[in-house]
Amino acid sequence: MSKDMKEAGWNLDNSYGRLPKPFYSTINFNPVRSPELVILNASLAKPLGLDAETLKGEDAVAVFAGNAAPEGSLPLAQAYAGHQFGHFTMLGDGRALLIGEQMTPEGDRFDIQLKGSGRTPYSRGGDGRATLGPMLREYIISEAMHALGIPTTRSLAVVTTGELVIRETELPGAILTRVAASHIRVGTFQYAAQLGTVEDLRALADYTIERHYPTINDAPNRYLSLLQEVIKRQAKLITQWQMVGFIHGVMNTDNMTISGETIDYGPCAFMDIYDPETVFSSIDRQGRYAYGNQPYIGGWNLARFAEALLPLLHDDQEEAVKLAQKEISGFSELYKSNWLAGMRAKLGLFNEEIEDEDLIESLLGIMKEYRADFTNTFRALTFGKLEDTGMFGKKEFDQWYQLWQARLKKQEESKDAAHELMLTANPAVIPRNHRVEEALEAAVEKGDYSVMEKLLNVLSRPYEHSADQTDYCKLPAPTTLPYRTFCGT
Repeated sequence: MSKDMKEAGWNLDNSYGRLPKPFYSTINFNPVRSPELVILNASLAKPLGLDAETLKGEDAVAVFAGNAAPEGSLPLAQAYAGHQFGHFTMLGDGRALLIGEQMTPEGDRFDIQLKGSGRTPYSRGGDGRATLGPMLREYIISEAMHALGIPTTRSLAVVTTGELVIRETELPGAILTRVAASHIRVGTFQYAAQLGTVEDLRALADYTIERHYPTINDAPNRYLSLLQEVIKRQAKLITQWQMVGFIHGVMNTDNMTISGETIDYGPCAFMDIYDPETVFSSIDRQGRYAYGNQPYIGGWNLARFAEALLPLLHDDQEEAVKLAQKEISGFSELYKSNWLAGMRAKLGLFNEEIEDEDLIESLLGIMKEYRADFTNTFRALTFGKLEDTGMFGKKEFDQWYQLWQARLKKQEESKDAAHELMLTANPAVIPRNHRVEEALEAAVEKGDYSVMEKLLNVLSRPYEHSADQTDYCKLPAPTTLPYRTFCGT
């Protein structure tokens, strides 16, 4: 092993590789021709215990490209299943491999995964590769989500491979290094329930509890507690998506993590004009994963998780179903409670009043009617710039505003305190779709990464509300063509 490889700070374990064999396949690397580092996340490297300067070297780039493995690595592809647009399918890491789990100086454990690293036993006829645009897109959006305070997988690096990947045209190949609390999914449990034994399922559940929910180890029914904890995390996560207008785009059960992190940034996008029916994904033709449907799909996915857990919840099948149904039925109420709390914060409301839901729904209805921008509306309300809402001078909005002002007076907290709360709940900037596309075009078509670097800098401090963010708050030029996103596979 070279000096640089040792000094990089890799400290890998492979606990997932100690699960029963059906959950993964060990992988041989698929080396690429001439990898080059195009972006490195130095701010993420440090808490991982990695040396950012060393990671820019040739040996580290070989790791990011899947050409070499750090000491302690056990490259493997994970097996899982999933409901894709409602249809059950056997899946697995078809273009990714887990090189290991980095143990940080703080004692935390993070998966280090290479996305776009080549074929695996789960590739299902695909080439296992990825192209530069989608990998940079995931880097931008995942880091923006992190800055917004939303649980997410993160991006450590992107390298180009020096090879072309054939999609509709020839495109430059790339590999993303993704960092996650883990890659255990609802679909992983579905896979265990469908193809494994009850003991395989139990091993996965025990591993998950130990890794993500150790406080429930001694619970009377630890598997029921696991279901409860995952429901809580997903209710909170989806609420956080809704608060910033994030549309995941492909909420299949294989894209819902047990840890409660956002994963898979293929066809995702952020909503400009408020409309619950907003869909960006080119493959979501029926609007299954529209903005307004995300809470319902979250509940549906969790029901599939509960089904997979049934053999562990109780020895009696009928009793197991009752236990699962009780927990799943509480998801909607839990989500609504979180959503109301989030929306109250966006309006500077500290306490709870019975009229709050009507006040919130009324504003959203007016926003939809007048095609108001979601982010900029709440930003304008935060600073009292009603003329920037897109609803200024409209009778319904004027009436709503008076009701809101009266509601603010019903709480003990001052107007300044309400303003401070709104500052923390309403970002000035989000990854506007046209800005993301602008950055990707410059990088992919011209090799110019400066546009992306400027965007990342702005997105790294979304609640700063500074003057240099103003241009990034602007809407795109009007167009008759709807914005569309693609999976990037």
